[in-house]
Amino acid sequence: MSNKTASQLNSIVGWFSNQPYLLLSLTSLFWAGNLVLGRHVAGHVPPVTLACVRWIGAFFLLLPFAWPHLRRDWPTLRAHIPLLLVLAFTGFAANTVLAYWGLVYTQALNGLLIQSAGPLCVAVWTLILFGVRLTLAQTLGIAASMAGVLTIILRGDLTALASVQINKGDAMLAAALFIFGIYSALMLRRPVTHPMSLIVFTVGCGALMTVPLAIWELGAGATLVLDRLTLATLVYAMIFPSALAYLFFNRGIALIGPNRAAPFLHMMPVFGSAMAIVFLGEQLQLFHAVGYALVIAGVFIASRR
Repeated sequence: MSNKTASQLNSIVGWFSNQPYLLLSLTSLFWAGNLVLGRHVAGHVPPVTLACVRWIGAFFLLLPFAWPHLRRDWPTLRAHIPLLLVLAFTGFAANTVLAYWGLVYTQALNGLLIQSAGPLCVAVWTLILFGVRLTLAQTLGIAASMAGVLTIILRGDLTALASVQINKGDAMLAAALFIFGIYSALMLRRPVTHPMSLIVFTVGCGALMTVPLAIWELGAGATLVLDRLTLATLVYAMIFPSALAYLFFNRGIALIGPNRAAPFLHMMPVFGSAMAIVFLGEQLQLFHAVGYALVIAGVFIASRR
């Protein structure tokens, strides 16, 4: 690679890494795909094993790129071990195990409804832990984007709420979201290191935390069938909602803070419904357009300074 090409590449990467709205939008896109895929393979790929393999794969995928930074930042990381273990547990181990497990028992509609509470969970934890209150613009933005989410999910019919049934899968997804809110809030206190050092260390710790549960799951009779669907699921889960999405999400929080970043979670149902239109042949209808407009307007309002 010539010096000119390397310089151009560094310039592009530098520009990209300072675009919080783009980074957070891509994060929501990758996580929406993960939710849809997780529901699709429920019963085919054991949920705890999926979470374990996902994080082990993401760790080894990122390690070669992170190793120089990890060696340099090790003294700082070692000084913050308790915080990093909490980040690993809340952001990677407990969050994903509960989410995949919950998708075995609940419908995609319920999962999307629960995800719409994500910004509120982040706001609650930033208030409890650090006394950071939502601004009026953030409150109005979250309300508008949540209205858009409900419009899309309920297809413009509020009476559809009456048909939503709550089960143990919903409780697991709600718990996963509640735990992820802790991770998002605690990112305010992350140690000052290179992003790759932080993500690889916490992903590695999170992967180790899931290993005993995965061993228990397989020992209890769960079976991992190694077919094309399983391999495609694992490859997607390792790369997009894991390695890339968490790098992007952490960088977005670093640039604009958790309360301004959290409303981008409302983009997940938008991307999920768009995937259904593109890949499943569903028709674009008026309630889609109204819901998209409300979500985008809400995210814009809430994420402004």
